[in-house]
Amino acid sequence: MDTTEELPTVLSFCSGYGGIERGLELAGFKHRVIAFSEIEAYAIANLANKMEAGKLLPAPIWSNLKTLPVQPFRDKVSLLTSGYPCQPFSAAGERKGTDDPRHLWPYIRGHIESIRPVQCFFENVEGHISLGLREVISDLESLGYKTTWGIFSAREVGAPHQRKRVYILANSERDPIREQSGGRGWENGQSSSFSGLDGKAQSLADSISEGSQRRLHWRQDEERPSELRHAGRSGSACQQQGQAIWDFEPQLGRVAHGIADRVDRLRLLGNGVVPQTAAKAWLTLNGRLAQ
Repeated sequence: MDTTEELPTVLSFCSGYGGIERGLELAGFKHRVIAFSEIEAYAIANLANKMEAGKLLPAPIWSNLKTLPVQPFRDKVSLLTSGYPCQPFSAAGERKGTDDPRHLWPYIRGHIESIRPVQCFFENVEGHISLGLREVISDLESLGYKTTWGIFSAREVGAPHQRKRVYILANSERDPIREQSGGRGWENGQSSSFSGLDGKAQSLADSISEGSQRRLHWRQDEERPSELRHAGRSGSACQQQGQAIWDFEPQLGRVAHGIADRVDRLRLLGNGVVPQTAAKAWLTLNGRLAQ
């Protein structure tokens, strides 16, 4: 990777396999991640392997978000991203909200106040709308951020399953990112594009214009994140392969017998962010706040 260009800095919380950051790349937003925070050992190993393979620039990985020393990052972060734990809000769980020990938003709010990033971009489950989202929006606005949010699904970008997610974008009044870009590129759709999606380039204006019938699609298999390629080839999730999984493993259900680390892979995918969905959310929400 070319490191000579001074790029906007990204601080990634609850990083998973880096789906949000990959989405930013697909959206044409060049950046450099200066640190990750991730507690899952398999996800940490996945990020480290990508760094060793040259797919990610080297960056420290802090395992405990609650104890992250944030003062060195103060006023040095262009964008803070996070797919913070969904279990407190998910309909698949007990929806304990603030009583759930995995509820990390208070710590993230405190870090935002200390770091003062220019923008924040978050992802969570659809159930967040009825539990916790109001608190997040209120906290961000109390810290001086203009916010917007929306629901985006994997199906919108060509996947066979829904996987609806809430995305939140918050902009501070301090905005050196837009100053650096001169008001061009991803901000207003004059030059950014989705290259390589469905074999063609789609302009930002087309992708977010009202009433547009054009859709983002999955890249060819070799361009997908490695986690999705492994899942598809092993048949580890029927949402990736559709009904065909039952033809191969009718007695085993939604796992792939004999595949190394299959439980960890499923967990990584289940907690991960679909990059193409994140790309659409990033461009759409930025366009909304730029109006």
